[in-house]
Amino acid sequence: MRVIVTRPAVQAAAWVQSLAQRGIDAVALPLIDIVAPDDTEAVREAWHGLGQQQLVVFVSPNAAEQFFALRPESGHGAWPAGVLAASVGPGTSECLKRHEVPPACIVEPAADSAQFDSEALWHELARRRAWQGAAVLIVRGDGGRDWLADTLRAQGASVRFVAAYRRAAARFEGESLALVQAAIAQPAEHLWFFSSSEAIDHLAQAWPDVSWAGACAMATHPRIAQRARDCGFGVIRETRPTLDAVVACIQSFAS
Repeated sequence: MRVIVTRPAVQAAAWVQSLAQRGIDAVALPLIDIVAPDDTEAVREAWHGLGQQQLVVFVSPNAAEQFFALRPESGHGAWPAGVLAASVGPGTSECLKRHEVPPACIVEPAADSAQFDSEALWHELARRRAWQGAAVLIVRGDGGRDWLADTLRAQGASVRFVAAYRRAAARFEGESLALVQAAIAQPAEHLWFFSSSEAIDHLAQAWPDVSWAGACAMATHPRIAQRARDCGFGVIRETRPTLDAVVACIQSFAS
């Protein structure tokens, strides 16, 4: 089965390379395009106030990449001492490390967490300190879940958001169009790899009359798996979003 990696372009390319190194035929089909935020100045202002935060939460690798891409050229060197950088999973943490955030400043879910999400991150944050009176910045795209923000506010933290990017539906043309058409025509020869409910929505909206009953999919979270079921995918298996877990899940389909 050919694995169709639906993450945004940068992460999809990395996954395709990693899977190829394990001998797996994979191809990138980003179902979400990452574009600049409407208000880039708000991100630069967030950088200027970074040292006044006790915690900066990055909700995804794209949030981290785009936040650092908009860092002002002058006056911002090392990550501010004493400011924690929270990550929802290993992909986001690796991105933060590439941008020279000290590992000691990074808070992330435990490596053996059943899921890498806001709930798992909060488990670690709650162990770290009390959040009464803390200033917290959440870096995300244009919208998203508010569960972690609501939880921090309930503990007395002052929480604000900054949108470091916008999500847009991918356009199907050329190779991407041919790939979807092949997956529809030969569902048993393709395996969809979903890490976002929104990505599934974009696929369903672009191909509203297609039956996905014969298609197989992997999903990295129960909410994503449920969205795939709602769209009619015939076989769906959940997997943790680590390379070893994903490879094992792919092999389970092959067997």
